[in-house]
Amino acid sequence: MDDIGYKFDDHIAVVTITREHALNALNAEVLEQLSSALDQAVADQARCLVITGAGRAFVAGADVAAMSTMTRPEAKAFSELGNGVFRKLETLPMPSVAAVNGFALGGGCELALACDLRLASQKAVFAQPEVGLGVTAGFGGTQRLARLVGPGIAKEMLYTGRKVDATRALAVGLVNAVYSPEELLEAALGLAGEIARQAPIAVRATKRALADGAHLDLDDAIAIEVSEFASCFESADQREAMGAFVEKRRPAPFQDQ
Repeated sequence: MDDIGYKFDDHIAVVTITREHALNALNAEVLEQLSSALDQAVADQARCLVITGAGRAFVAGADVAAMSTMTRPEAKAFSELGNGVFRKLETLPMPSVAAVNGFALGGGCELALACDLRLASQKAVFAQPEVGLGVTAGFGGTQRLARLVGPGIAKEMLYTGRKVDATRALAVGLVNAVYSPEELLEAALGLAGEIARQAPIAVRATKRALADGAHLDLDDAIAIEVSEFASCFESADQREAMGAFVEKRRPAPFQDQ
């Protein structure tokens, strides 16, 4: 994969977008490579996934040069491709962490939004500037941004194209934490490691419960939680961890099941 780096170690998959000469801008080839990297993380049974960018950008957007000559059918196909990959990311069985090291503009902001958690460098800049190019956000920005930060902030960003620095992103809930550029990847790996040390069946069930219940009324959402909670009682991890708690001993390491 020429534009994507992939590493897997200690239950954590790290995907790095490496198209530095174009500030990691997303074209069809990069999206397809990203999709393959996500498939590899699933095949490796990763317990957490970290996504970051090489150089001074996380992802500086979709490739405007490639989009500038697209016809309406071609634009539709490109949007469907990007949305398909980002939806795959969003629905991975394991949690994902975006380590936003720099520019996260347009498709880059949308890529971060598709992750479960977002950590930012002090140099990170977020924006949905598509209206300045005569188009809407095309990879889920009009939908996920409002769900994360609320409609008021989302409309401000989407209608004006304004850039949001890391401090503002933290204040509005767009990111979970901000670190120095030197500390960012270590912090992301530390968070991923903390997740990976938990019972993987329970983490996956928690992610499903959050996603499946998010847009239901409370009674129906609680029914999903009840089902996921009960399903965990069929796992060796539950029996070992609760047994260790009762017996006041350290549990054995959790297993991939």
